Amino acid sequence: MEPLPEEEQGEVPTQYFYDSSRSILAENDSPDLPFKYSINPYRGCEHGCIYCYARSTHEYLGFSAGTDFESRILIKTDAPRLLENAFKRKSWQPQTVVFSGNTDCYQPIERRLELTRRCLEVFLKYRNPVSVITKSFLVTRDLDIFERLAALDLIEVSMSITTLDPELARAMEPRASTPSRRLEALSMLSERGIPTSVNAAPVIPGLTDEELPAILRESALRGAVTACYILVRLPLAVETLFVDWLHRELPLRAPKVLNRLREVRGGRLSDGRYGTRKSGEGEMAESIRGLFELSCRKYGLNHREIHLSTRHFLRHGPKQLEIF
Repeated sequence: MEPLPEEEQGEVPTQYFYDSSRSILAENDSPDLPFKYSINPYRGCEHGCIYCYARSTHEYLGFSAGTDFESRILIKTDAPRLLENAFKRKSWQPQTVVFSGNTDCYQPIERRLELTRRCLEVFLKYRNPVSVITKSFLVTRDLDIFERLAALDLIEVSMSITTLDPELARAMEPRASTPSRRLEALSMLSERGIPTSVNAAPVIPGLTDEELPAILRESALRGAVTACYILVRLPLAVETLFVDWLHRELPLRAPKVLNRLREVRGGRLSDGRYGTRKSGEGEMAESIRGLFELSCRKYGLNHREIHLSTRHFLRHGPKQLEIF
């Protein structure tokens, strides 16, 4: 991997590497994920969210799940070209692609490289639907492309909101946009006619679960149509990192949080089983689910679904595409 020039991000300098991947669409066969393909132009994430389940994937690259995940970022500079190649194949069946399934496609380096924006232009060119998930206000930069996608029912944007407490957010998600900026982004997107949703995730029992009603209320007020939630997942090295962070940053609350986690995870802190890994099990997990559903009904969320269309997909040669 060839390093790019470094940029200073906080106390640890961020180093970027070229990623020479030959494909850009990641395929999954997980029974509890509602999509088959996702796209990730970056590996690692400068947002530095301590709970991020993707941290452990950095170890496959020879890096650590801790500081390296936040400061050694791999850049897929060929992402737009690789995406276009995928859509050109006769074997490609138009379907919604999730952007991103792993790390945030609007992390800080995107402001300079614009890989996500260039990929969105490819989605528009081929009229393939896309669902965007992010924690970044930078998503508002691409309102012009989103409007054109929305006109063809090709886009949904989901804002991930874990807490409304700015101090807690800064501790958990040090370089992500503040909660108020994320809500502002929801408003800006909704006002331009772009279908939006809120992903109240991850819910951390004993720490953020009590905020579910407020998160859903504030998101609905800003135009969110649908909502979902996911209980925090702590696979492999992420468990140790999260527990260490909890004792260091929130020592008085740590025992309660860990006890609640064990309660919803069958006595463990993490559970990777399909069917329960996203929602947990037991009375506490049912209580959280009930609170979510009650709040959605109260604030008018999930009364209707966001349907993305594949009927506009274009499978033409380059000259024909230039017409559109």
